[in-house]
Amino acid sequence: MSGCRLLVELSSQTLTLWVDGKKSRTFAISSSKYGIGNWQDSYQTPWGKHIICQKMGDTAPLNGILHGGKFLGELAENVLDIEEDLITTRALRLRGCEVGVNSQGEVDSEKRGIWIHGTAQESKIGVAASHGCIRLKNKEMLELFDLVEVGCVVEINI
Repeated sequence: MSGCRLLVELSSQTLTLWVDGKKSRTFAISSSKYGIGNWQDSYQTPWGKHIICQKMGDTAPLNGILHGGKFLGELAENVLDIEEDLITTRALRLRGCEVGVNSQGEVDSEKRGIWIHGTAQESKIGVAASHGCIRLKNKEMLELFDLVEVGCVVEINI
């Protein structure tokens, strides 16, 4: 989708899809329970300008668990109560665009494995609870996945 932009507001735990300069849809999210930061091994959600560099899981069913971005046949048993930080349904891999902020070296979002993805902890959407990634409810992740393309700009604001 040309003219696509995602605006993630960590302060309000929301992700807004903008298409051709117009607000299209807002989703509740869950960012890192460890706070905001760009350093390797911090488990924090990075800030700054990113792009979607890969879409993963396009054949996975709702609540399908993705391992390394691939569905291997396993489903999350109870999407409300699982404590493990699973990646479910679909995933959008992020690449930082700002050298020294979220790209290259010890602050590289792509190397850190920062994704926007579905979660088995849907009850925690709206509060910081992830290990660095940006989580959405699974049905909403399906919707977002179909609305964005590789190259879509993702701005993560504090």
